[in-house]
Amino acid sequence: MPDLLPLAVDASTDGCCGTPDAGLDADAARDVARAFKALADPARVRLLSLIAAQESGEACICDLTGPVGLSQPTVSHHMATLAEAGLVTREQRGRWAYFRVAGQAHDLVAGALAATLAPATVTGGAR
Repeated sequence: MPDLLPLAVDASTDGCCGTPDAGLDADAARDVARAFKALADPARVRLLSLIAAQESGEACICDLTGPVGLSQPTVSHHMATLAEAGLVTREQRGRWAYFRVAGQAHDLVAGALAATLAPATVTGGAR
């Protein structure tokens, strides 16, 4: 997902107040939803915060199951969701997977929120 998400804006003045048809385009909305969906589960939010809090900046899957009280397969599923959303990276070392918060994770989440709540620019007409 790019740093700034494109807005679909129709600047025509066909509306009663000249309000544009603004908002995220379909592709950007899908990207934003993927990030929000990944963070919509308390276990995934906790897992992401546990990894971010590690002094080494990474955590082994074997160290993540205890703090969240979930089985290894369930934690693996949650981590796959976070990885698909671009929030974590995964490195396989032997039989264990190690996770890091992705470098763009902060910008991805902040950008998703900012793009979703971006105010529309009103052109023409009175409010």
